[in-house]
Order: sequence, then C-alpha cells, then structure tokens
Amino acid sequence: MLERSIKKYQNNLLSSAEIIQELIKIAQEIKNSDQEAEKLGLTKDEMAFYDALETNDSAVAVLGDETLRTIAREITDKVRANTTIDWTIRESARAKLMVIVKRTLTKYGYPPDKQQKAIDTVLRQAELLADNINF
Repeated sequence: MLERSIKKYQNNLLSSAEIIQELIKIAQEIKNSDQEAEKLGLTKDEMAFYDALETNDSAVAVLGDETLRTIAREITDKVRANTTIDWTIRESARAKLMVIVKRTLTKYGYPPDKQQKAIDTVLRQAELLADNINF
C-alpha cells in the first residue's frame, strides 16, 4: 500500500495533502491490524499468515478462526525452521517450502478451491519474514 501511494505521488497523481491522507489511512490500517492480532492472540508474523489464509471465504466458513489461527502458528514455525539465507533464490528450497505449506493446509482440511492462491500468498509472506530473520 505504501509503495503504491509513493509511486502515485512520484508520478504526480497525488498532491502533498493527498499523500499525507494516504499515509494516515495506511497508519490506521496498520494499527487496526495490530489490534486484530492482539485480539486473536497472534504475533505480527502469525497475523500475516493468518491474513493470507483468511482471503479464502470458504476457508473461513469451513475451518473457523481457531483452526486458521492454528494453521498460521504452525506455518510460521515451519517457515522459520526451513528458511535459509538463500532460500528465496534457490528453486529447490522454495519448492520444499511450498510442499511444507501445502501439506499443512491439507492436514487441516483447507478448502482446495483457493489453496494455490493461499500458498502463493503465504510464500510471499515467508519471503518478507525471511528478510527479518537473523541467521
């Protein structure tokens, strides 16, 4: 969201006042997300994976919040345990992580209709998480 707003500003699609409004809106969304994570009892990393899994409406309906929280926690732990310094560039390491995520989703009965989208989103979140892990 931030990058998109900055690009709009740089391309003169937003005025200074409009970019400030955009930044305030982004800050409010981050604050709301942090409050939601706290309410659900999730860390920020777990909340990122929870959000990735929650994009599938049928998953929310079938599994419910408690199972999605469990999946988010498990995926967070598995991503931390299986990311290496070069995993984002080595195809075999990415494939291994994709299999781990897919097996975890299948284990908990995550609906298959949007499972690939969830896997892709989780892998993008994993890349961001890996950037913040100290090896």
